[in-house]
Amino acid sequence: MTTQQDGRDARVAVLVDCDNVQPAILDHALRFVAQFGRVVVRRGYGNSGALGGSRWQEALVQQAFTPCLQYQYASGKNTADIALALDALELLFDETVDTFCLVTSDSDFAYLCRKLRERGAIMCIVGESKTPQALRNASDHFSEWEPLPDVMQAEITKPANENGLVAKSADSVRPPAKQRPMFVVKAVALLASDTPEGKVTLSALGNYLRRTDPGFTPDAYGYSGLLEMLRTYDLLQLTQEPGSHWTVKLHLDNIQRMPVNPLTGKPNAS
Repeated sequence: MTTQQDGRDARVAVLVDCDNVQPAILDHALRFVAQFGRVVVRRGYGNSGALGGSRWQEALVQQAFTPCLQYQYASGKNTADIALALDALELLFDETVDTFCLVTSDSDFAYLCRKLRERGAIMCIVGESKTPQALRNASDHFSEWEPLPDVMQAEITKPANENGLVAKSADSVRPPAKQRPMFVVKAVALLASDTPEGKVTLSALGNYLRRTDPGFTPDAYGYSGLLEMLRTYDLLQLTQEPGSHWTVKLHLDNIQRMPVNPLTGKPNAS
């Protein structure tokens, strides 16, 4: 799935319209674009009303985004959108990146998407359910983010914090208890969705997990390696292919047996 040029990973810019989306969308956006390449630019655009609040400040700092504050020169004028568009064109012309991810549901960006694609860039959009069809169709890849139900969010974040990292006590000497964070299953679902056989290699999965969290390591969850970790998941199936390499895919039967689909948070059909 990873886009490569000249034998190297694609360089990705994630540009967020903070006036239009919620801070909780950032985790989803970064996990989505990690399949396409290495994120080298992270910027969040907004006016003082959005970026001045604690919610966006905390989210941008936690995910290492550069805040791009744009004051409104006149009432009703959104200068942040113009700044985002100009910066995107500059990044393309300077050849800083070759893949863009706009995090917005604002159809005003459809024209920018078309211009960037005409110049050869790969365009990704991450938006909410309100995203108009015109913006969805202006991208090469669209991902819709939906807030998880409170009960599902509590279950997913129970073994780890928002970054997927296990909290460690400074004086703790005991190895961590074995845990199975849900983001691993979601990573397999994302990477395998576009493959003919619905599976992904172990190495591709490991690379993706390290892109989304540079500090990811199986031993933080009580395992000596990724293969040992994946063997404990009831929702995943492992296969040793010819040549001794391993692949993993979703265990669809086990997922369907659950009353609530763990990937969507919606009830399964009985």
